[in-house]
Amino acid sequence: MSEMINNREYRRKVLKDLITDLHNGKSVDEVKQRFEDTFSGVSAAEISEVEQALIMDGMPVAEVQRLCDVHAAVFKGSIEDIHRPKEASEVPGHPVHTLKNENRALERLIEKNIKPHLEKLSNDRAEAVKLLRKDLELLSAVDIHYKRKENILFPYLEKYGITAPPKVMWGVDDEIRALIKKAETALDDTPAVAAAAIREATDKINEMIFKEENILIPMMLEQLTEDEWEKIYNDSDEIGYCLIDKPVAWKPQGKEAAARKKENAGQEGALVFPSGVLTLSETRCILNTLPFDITFVDKDDTVKYFSEGRDRIFARTKAVIGRKVTNCHPPASVHIVEKIIKDFKDGKKDHEDFWIKMGKRYVFIRYFAVRSEEGEFLGTLEVTQDIAPIVSIGGEKRLVEP
Repeated sequence: MSEMINNREYRRKVLKDLITDLHNGKSVDEVKQRFEDTFSGVSAAEISEVEQALIMDGMPVAEVQRLCDVHAAVFKGSIEDIHRPKEASEVPGHPVHTLKNENRALERLIEKNIKPHLEKLSNDRAEAVKLLRKDLELLSAVDIHYKRKENILFPYLEKYGITAPPKVMWGVDDEIRALIKKAETALDDTPAVAAAAIREATDKINEMIFKEENILIPMMLEQLTEDEWEKIYNDSDEIGYCLIDKPVAWKPQGKEAAARKKENAGQEGALVFPSGVLTLSETRCILNTLPFDITFVDKDDTVKYFSEGRDRIFARTKAVIGRKVTNCHPPASVHIVEKIIKDFKDGKKDHEDFWIKMGKRYVFIRYFAVRSEEGEFLGTLEVTQDIAPIVSIGGEKRLVEP
């Protein structure tokens, strides 16, 4: 038993040393041989532990992210199968089946459309550019795939203390989003520049598919319960699907129809305010009817509540409840969130505003410090609204429309 533990610790140390060597500038070829000599296989869980250790030792998330593609190349073909029954995840409708189905659709788009159309660039540029624009528009739907991963899957890993891989993967997702936009712009450049930009984006997507199916999915299958997979399934419609139709209905095998009414039931009762009395149902409906979205983060930086209006600007699912707010944002913008909350806690500010263009929408994002009557900091309220219709108002309107 002690020999197994010592061997595992040794493997973990070597694995960490290899990634550190890459970080310090060694090439993949220089470390690959040592990896192959030392390991007959490495689990997704061990990769996760190594990334966690690197970040805990002070290596910035961005540095681990920079290594992500390199160590994936080293590990490729060496990740052992996680010994867990896979039948459930192969059933249509299961969230893992859906993720893989989307990956197959992305691979088909790249192999059957994008690559053949790239070959035409040198001969019939005008037609090739027209086809590739349509291809890249379809490819940009990968954003939906990544949003579902970031907003629904990652929170469950975080609940099990697995935080480094989601942060690293989210950073790479953002890189891919940027590369697709870069490829769309490059179509106006020379065929060589356009082809290089498109290949860079598709190569990165293929690498992410490998990481999802050989690192992320095995890790989640190892940790998550059937109840959690069912919650993921129930939340997925909120964000949508990438290049596939809505999956068929799915429930965990052996699940009884009467299970867990308690979670969604919610007691109807009176809520007494200084200015009136409302039932729970009335309160919920009022909050969901407000012409803006609200999200409340408590004093411990944990997401406690969000409104469920009909046309939310930013996707929210119930998986976000209980999640640390810093894990709800891309690594590149976490420092902004942390600064706002720190200023609120320190009493330096009571609100902070931002406004950004998102297609036809003009999004006004406001953050407010929520304080008790005694001035105690209770949390942060985010208010998000599309103000484009308001900005366009002119003249007067005094009559009711028929």
